[in-house]
Amino acid sequence: MTTNTTLDTVKEEAWKGFKGRLWKEEINTRDFIQANYTPYHGGTEFLAGPTKATDELWDQLQKLQKQERANGGVLDMEADVVSSANAYGPGYIDEKEKNLEKIVGLQTDKPLKRAFMPYGGIRMAEEALTSYGYTPNPEFHEIFTKYHKTHNQGVFDVYTPEIRAARRNKIITGLPDTYGRGRIVGDYRRVALYGIDYLMEQKFKDHDEVGKGGQMTDEQIQLREEISDQYKALKRIKEMAEAYGFDISRPALNAQEAVQWTYFGYLAAIKEQNGAAMSIGRVSAFLDVYIQRDLENEVITEEQAQELIDHLVMKLRMVKFARIPSYNELFSGDPVWATLSLAGMGQDGRTLVTKNDFRFLHTLENMGPAPEPNLTVLYSSRLPEPFKDYAAKISIDTSSIQYENDDVMRPVWLDDYAICCCVSATQTGKEMQFFGARANLAKCLLYAINGGVDEKSKAQVGPELAAITSDYLDYDELMEKFDHMMEWLAGMYVNTLNMIHFMHDKYYYEAAEMALMDTHLKRTFATGIAGFSHVVDSLSAVKYAKVKVVRDEDGIAEDYEIEGDFPRYGNDDDRADDIAVWLLKAFLEKLEHYHTYRDSEPTTSILTITSNVVYGKATGSLPDGRKAGEPLSPGANPSYGAEQHGLLASLNSLTKLPYEDALDGISNTQSINPDALGHDEDERIDNLCSVLDGYFDRGAHHINVNIFGREKLIDAMEHPEKEEYANFTIRVSGYAVKFIDMTREQQLDVIHRTFHSKM
Repeated sequence: MTTNTTLDTVKEEAWKGFKGRLWKEEINTRDFIQANYTPYHGGTEFLAGPTKATDELWDQLQKLQKQERANGGVLDMEADVVSSANAYGPGYIDEKEKNLEKIVGLQTDKPLKRAFMPYGGIRMAEEALTSYGYTPNPEFHEIFTKYHKTHNQGVFDVYTPEIRAARRNKIITGLPDTYGRGRIVGDYRRVALYGIDYLMEQKFKDHDEVGKGGQMTDEQIQLREEISDQYKALKRIKEMAEAYGFDISRPALNAQEAVQWTYFGYLAAIKEQNGAAMSIGRVSAFLDVYIQRDLENEVITEEQAQELIDHLVMKLRMVKFARIPSYNELFSGDPVWATLSLAGMGQDGRTLVTKNDFRFLHTLENMGPAPEPNLTVLYSSRLPEPFKDYAAKISIDTSSIQYENDDVMRPVWLDDYAICCCVSATQTGKEMQFFGARANLAKCLLYAINGGVDEKSKAQVGPELAAITSDYLDYDELMEKFDHMMEWLAGMYVNTLNMIHFMHDKYYYEAAEMALMDTHLKRTFATGIAGFSHVVDSLSAVKYAKVKVVRDEDGIAEDYEIEGDFPRYGNDDDRADDIAVWLLKAFLEKLEHYHTYRDSEPTTSILTITSNVVYGKATGSLPDGRKAGEPLSPGANPSYGAEQHGLLASLNSLTKLPYEDALDGISNTQSINPDALGHDEDERIDNLCSVLDGYFDRGAHHINVNIFGREKLIDAMEHPEKEEYANFTIRVSGYAVKFIDMTREQQLDVIHRTFHSKM
């Protein structure tokens, strides 16, 4: 370890010219940013194109991606090395011309090679290998079945028959019991600002303080063990960087080191965890401080600054995990959710937009569109107009950006939060989330009608309540039974997640990420709703029309006939939208009745990603007219075909959903024909900015923006070999994918969604 005298000397050099006091006395990256960043109100005139090195590396990487696609979606897999931060020696995109890469580091020893990660579950790791023709190492099977328990085994050891039945019948699904939970964002900036040795010192002090002079409770014993694991993880991160020839024991001295050090922190996380979402967080303004200092000191040029960001983004585009086929069915398109948060406003009223936010968006021009990193603009109508215009232009050109409302998130999470998955926020370095996937409220409604019997399997999954036996559904009777069934579902769902997260902490703890966070954390307990719009429309149909039940030979309701019309969610009609608001509040209140692991705060979301296809297959016909097996509408989107009054009416319905009742996020995905926004670039940019301003000023949380017509999707589906579709990116629900990487079934689902041709 570096001596204190040496470290103080290095700190003085590394921090030369930086202002502020508090961040020097404690770990506080937010204070460092606030004291040193330069808000930018200008336009794009400073931006630089790709360097020769960027073009050469990106060309090589695209060829590898093409080989990967031709090889069934996987280029290479590891079977003989258990992944960890220091499990591999250095790896490069170009082994012969290593100096081309200004930011180095791969997950394994070769580009796009997927690591072997058995701690989540040995059988899943083996299935991922065998599914693509690779042979698992039998020694690992023995180790992880006889001598080392995995997270997955721990979870299934404690599951109850009720939970197994619910999981099997998919009234709860997408659970992080067969993969890493993810959504935990380390403050990777700390590596650059402080260096690993200082971070290790602080963890050593924290370890000494926990339980000191008092009684050792279960919580304190667990925390002491976790801090010890974090300390060891920091050592592994340092060893990983040493393999590449870098000494990250000390703070970064310049912009290139700041980017590299930050990436090393993130790289360690993705080497050690295969979480469902592995976000890099909010690094733009932080890195801009170093870049701006080097530009002012004439140490680098703008071309070199852009190259650093291009190469960082290139690395984020390469993140891959070995997944099992059922995971890929649930989350089509091989997503990673390496979410990178941009822009936003500060607590003091200054914009957090810097030149670096432009540079990150500019990577979509220098290297073309891509799903990763999941670029997320933290939006406010008060952002500088040139930045809003540029973001809108990039959206129109690439459909690669999502927007989230900084004005509703900042009061909750303050101004240094980051998006930790697709859409949900956590305070950077101070908070972690227990991810919880989805409860299918559409199935829950059908259970209320059928007395807890699953409409597909005919199994008694829910509690044995009396089924509805009348020919027509009565609103009051249905609401009473639905209320009971939601109470059961909420309790069973929370119990399931408590088990999952207990076992994840025990057998697959995220030491590398937690090492870059505060020792004493706030924890949120994230749940989610699937089938939201279908439940709203079904209840509306029963209330405002007449819904006749069609039963099978066993008396199970299998279909519904609607007589008359009814208001549908998504048309700015309070009759339907009020039901939506009630449903969200009601489910959250039921979740709050139950104990959540480690005294975490329960939250919920309306977010179903592309698994709406999987959910739909498992869900029977609904009283809103949707037929059995059809995809559920994604996230908080209205049901397919429900929107009859254009984009703005649809958006207005979503603005009524209170963010405080869905702090895990309210996902909204919109596809807009280009002509709906206007007939030239300037008009389209102005109109898109006006839509975003109005939407977010009314309190809405999130929007994905796709700007293309249905015809383009159909052509891409039928002719994926066309060069123009190699990187054709679309936003699906909280994240983006390459359209040709989706299954045909998922592609058809997207094609059948609403495309707005009018405002």
